[in-house]
Amino acid sequence: MRLPASNVTVTARVVPDPDLGESPVIRVIVAHRGVLIRRLLAHVLEEESDIRVVAELGSCDEITPAALREDPHVAILDYAMQEKSEIYDTWERLSEAVPECRLLVVMDRATPSLAGAALARMVPRVGLLTTDASPGQFIDSVRRLSRGQSVLDTDIAVAALTAPTHPLTDRERDVLLLAADGVPAKDIAARLFLTDGTVRNYLSRITAKTGGRTLVEAIRRAEEAGWV
Repeated sequence: MRLPASNVTVTARVVPDPDLGESPVIRVIVAHRGVLIRRLLAHVLEEESDIRVVAELGSCDEITPAALREDPHVAILDYAMQEKSEIYDTWERLSEAVPECRLLVVMDRATPSLAGAALARMVPRVGLLTTDASPGQFIDSVRRLSRGQSVLDTDIAVAALTAPTHPLTDRERDVLLLAADGVPAKDIAARLFLTDGTVRNYLSRITAKTGGRTLVEAIRRAEEAGWV
């Protein structure tokens, strides 16, 4: 699933915090599956006088409810907590609940380039940063997002420019979409008016084109790349 491209910049509403006088404060949610990393990320942000961590979460399902309670300007999400398509769903729910909140996705450099390229299409609505970023870059990214500015790590930007184009034919994509929904090969053949052997050939080609070792891995890679 893809987020439609957009060149519109939306400025988040940074408001004064009563406990910090009249200085504007950026309210942040930190979501990371690792307790230690989550706490460290929060600590780095809490050292800044203009940033306040209002919630620390261990699962993506907690983000929207927490956002409704805390009205954050930025939500930080660990990419490893979910797949790209689920990140889109999280962002969709978050934007409906708190339209002015931005999402910063932090991903490991080892994340497949296709996944990074697919996520890059979500910028500027979503900021992307690798775990190799310095604390200063991390803090600056939060501030930039709170102002409605784009955040895109250089490595991810390069991946977006060099990622291969969509390799699947329309028919291969039709077959893969059904396979991703758990439809057996025999039923795929019946729905698309193909023979069982033809469907098996399509699935083999799809697996090879995506670089997956199995059909399940092929489906995952295609979803990460935004091909289905």
